[in-house]
Amino acid sequence: MDIMAIMEILPHRYPFLMVDRIVEFSKTHVIGYKNVTINEPFFQGHFPGEPVMPGVLILEAMGQVASILAMANLGDKLEGRIVFLTGVEKARFRKPVRPGDRLVTKAELTRVRGPAGKAKVTGYVDDVVVSEGFFSFLVASTLNKDVVAEEG
Repeated sequence: MDIMAIMEILPHRYPFLMVDRIVEFSKTHVIGYKNVTINEPFFQGHFPGEPVMPGVLILEAMGQVASILAMANLGDKLEGRIVFLTGVEKARFRKPVRPGDRLVTKAELTRVRGPAGKAKVTGYVDDVVVSEGFFSFLVASTLNKDVVAEEG
């Protein structure tokens, strides 16, 4: 799935779109990546002379990949739907992510109940785990800027 297909699914746009490509995709797991470059605006201040991708943005990139997994279960019913992150459990950062790295995320669905679910998410750089956690999510319908959870 290239960036154009990703933008049809995710509402995020620059500078907050943090998935460049999906390389593996099924109803139970997805693998995608973000190419981290020195041109990212957050590197100006995090940290001068020692650029490190902020942990919260690593979680965001991983969450966006997981959102594509959540949307995979909707089939052709994507329009008017959005995935909200509702929880993060056991988040761990094992190694820093730096400019020039490719942050690869694997998300595996662990539970789905109606519009809600949970995914195990792991981030890698060069096949080394850099971050991991469990993300809870809610697939919702957006109507007149009000968010309403839908069953099934």
